[in-house]
Amino acid sequence: RYLEGKKRRLMFESMPPKTVYVSSSRIKAAMNGDFEAVKSSAVTYTWIVWKKGYEGPTTLRWFN
Repeated sequence: RYLEGKKRRLMFESMPPKTVYVSSSRIKAAMNGDFEAVKSSAVTYTWIVWKKGYEGPTTLRWFN
């Protein structure tokens, strides 16, 4: 969801990230590590990596 938007597009075009990592499944987060209490998650996760001075194309990768 974070990648969308006209202002963000301008940011990504002017400072392209080196790599974008996207979770291919929903990751559970549990208070105090109690994963038994968490049935499912509606949260999506993406890690965006910038490297100062990087000018190449952005690589898209998935994890899990």
